[in-house]
Amino acid sequence: MKKDIHPKNYRLVVFKDISNDYTFITRSTAETKETINIDGIEYPLVKVEISNTSHPFFTGKMKLVDTAGRVEKFSKRYKKHLENRELTNKKEEE
Repeated sequence: MKKDIHPKNYRLVVFKDISNDYTFITRSTAETKETINIDGIEYPLVKVEISNTSHPFFTGKMKLVDTAGRVEKFSKRYKKHLENRELTNKKEEE
């Protein structure tokens, strides 16, 4: 194995899901200028758009958070897939 390829500057960092304000503390090397105070201790803060507490796969809910039109783009692609699938199924039945 190669030596010294992993970072050594791990520290406790707060990740905050901006869609539902859920926060969790973990070790990370992520750089950030923002901080947050939790239980009297100041931690670096990294904001994330989606986490396991807001992602439809993990929650079972179809609440979609649209960021920069990504949902529309996905829906458009998926719609084409469904149409192609239906055409294929109809041809197979004939």
